[in-house]
Amino acid sequence: MRAMWLVLAVAGLSVPAAAQDMSAFKTGPVFEDFGPHAAVEGIGEVPADTEFAVAFDATEPAKDGERNKGVESAARFINMHVAAGVPEDNIRVAVVVHGKAVLDLLNPEGRTAHDLGDNASAAMIRAMLDEGVRLIVCGQSATAQGVSQEELIPGVEMALSAMTAFALLQQAGYTVNPF
Repeated sequence: MRAMWLVLAVAGLSVPAAAQDMSAFKTGPVFEDFGPHAAVEGIGEVPADTEFAVAFDATEPAKDGERNKGVESAARFINMHVAAGVPEDNIRVAVVVHGKAVLDLLNPEGRTAHDLGDNASAAMIRAMLDEGVRLIVCGQSATAQGVSQEELIPGVEMALSAMTAFALLQQAGYTVNPF
């Protein structure tokens, strides 16, 4: 019986991504070039007085030529909720970046110093910083990757550790988004 459930579970996971209908997903209204989301019919609007303070966890580096998906999830969250009626000023978002994902927050000089090509996430990161999203690098991961503060895109913060960043964000009223 266990083997049958395992086969069914694996079969369900093997549905190709191309089989998904993404035609309902749109970007905007805050970030027009990234952060796609879909309206969900029948749920009504999120109350306009809703306030969010949410921390995201980004650990996986971007695939070659792609934006960092963990960082983009935060943009998607903002786009989706503003589109659903929550005022942008009622949304505070921070992204804690650790592991090899810290390399996606390097400025051009930092990318060159680490023998990395162009940063497909750079424009997205800049736009998010400009909208007030906090991007916080784990200092322990940065040290392990040989990354200095000077090599980060201007505006990216560095904390002692990701654990420290999350603890401080929670003390400031942020919840941790599990996605």
